[in-house]
Amino acid sequence: MKEQKLVIALTKGRILDEVLPLLKLAGIIPVEDINKSRKLIFDCNLPHVQLMVMRGSDVPTYVEQGSADIGVAGKDMIMECGSSGFYEPLDLQIARCRLMSAAPLNAKLDSPRLRVATKFVNIAKDYFSGLGRQVDIIKLNGALELAPQMGLCDCIVDIVDTGKTLQANGLYPRDLIAEISTRVIVNRASMKIKHDHVQALMRRLEQAVASRQL
Repeated sequence: MKEQKLVIALTKGRILDEVLPLLKLAGIIPVEDINKSRKLIFDCNLPHVQLMVMRGSDVPTYVEQGSADIGVAGKDMIMECGSSGFYEPLDLQIARCRLMSAAPLNAKLDSPRLRVATKFVNIAKDYFSGLGRQVDIIKLNGALELAPQMGLCDCIVDIVDTGKTLQANGLYPRDLIAEISTRVIVNRASMKIKHDHVQALMRRLEQAVASRQL
């Protein structure tokens, strides 16, 4: 009987750059240089494991629908997409940042209804609802820092790393919504059907994370 493949969906960009050394430490090594290839699916040194590379916003969907057994994604994407279709067993503690609201320094945010620009529509709705604030959410996929100064919104909700990009555009961080890091998520059915392979891979990753903390 042919051995079942364990498919891992990886997030491209900064997370990929930081997770590849961690995977190597865990003994999971692509057979070719992912960063130099246009391919999206890669074999690795473990014959039963395949790696896929995609946008972070797609990783939870692939895992939830079972097209990938395991995913590596930022906590922001997991929060935005919801986590009803998968488990979240491990924090890889890489690609750390913060999800925050931001606005011009002297912005008056006490109006009865705020205009908030963000790509994290669900997170923003839940956050401001929890504060009892009425908001109009304006979905943007980029150039969020321009929105307040162009009069499109009162404030934004976005990922903040150093804060320098915000300050360069006249914005300042305000409220912390969530501490973000990269997590491992596992499809619920895969955890049962491919339990041994999933658990073996999780042990490898846990040991790799622990070894980096020594």
